[in-house]
Amino acid sequence: MPVGDEFLSPSAPDSGAQQHYRALERLYASAPVNAKFASSLHISGEGRSELTFTVSPEDFHAAGAAHGTIYFKMLDDAAFYAANSLVTDRFLLTTSFNLFFSKPVRVGPVTAEGRWVSGRRRVFVAEARLVDAEGEEIGRGTGTFMRSRIALSGLPGYSASGPSGL
Repeated sequence: MPVGDEFLSPSAPDSGAQQHYRALERLYASAPVNAKFASSLHISGEGRSELTFTVSPEDFHAAGAAHGTIYFKMLDDAAFYAANSLVTDRFLLTTSFNLFFSKPVRVGPVTAEGRWVSGRRRVFVAEARLVDAEGEEIGRGTGTFMRSRIALSGLPGYSASGPSGL
């Protein structure tokens, strides 16, 4: 299927796919909620994303480790953008997300690695894992994402000429 249609095919031109990935990165950066998180998104290829962020004491719960909202936000975002890298015309919506917490996070850099698992039409499944600075997995999650009626091209930040355009 051609770029700009329902999804990217494996034979889509690299330049079109790369433009879509960079536009999704701008979209992530433009979301108001992301001003609260020291994070950045990189989409390396079809069905892959990586979020890097830094956990600080402002992210802690009362017992001195990162609150679960940090885990959820980063896992959901990484899985979401891995899935949305396959869709060039519509914004996806999270319909469900399952989390597994394996280790508390104190302070420092964390990476969320997202990977598309299945689905190419209406419903997509993607997973993500969180890795700390020592390379240890600290959490993982799997999400289900559905195509919405929201056009990507109409969202601030997606277009290079938008407020966050480069």
